[in-house]
Amino acid sequence: MEEIVNISRQDKNWATACHLSAFASLIMPFFGSIIGPLVCWLARRDMSEWVDENGKKALNFQISMTLYMLLCIPLCFILVGIPILLSLWLIRFVCIIIASIKTANEETFRYPLAIPFFQ
Repeated sequence: MEEIVNISRQDKNWATACHLSAFASLIMPFFGSIIGPLVCWLARRDMSEWVDENGKKALNFQISMTLYMLLCIPLCFILVGIPILLSLWLIRFVCIIIASIKTANEETFRYPLAIPFFQ
């Protein structure tokens, strides 16, 4: 992946918003975490390579985590899914914070467990 130079403050803010907007899931469970990054990414992807890159990463991670959580729901009936869901929620929370901080500092972050839907 090539190095992106001359990242403007506005681009950093939008890229960070792509990650932080996943906290919309606190208002709209499950799909709020997808809608937030999707709106930020679609709004600025054509104007900034930095926003495009970070928006895709955030969106891929949020879609992946939503799928994992949906797949764990049936496992909750046999109690195995509860600790898995809690672990996924914790991973999601921590990764959003780390990705936001790194993006604001112009560093790249690779989300764990992310399926590359958008490349």
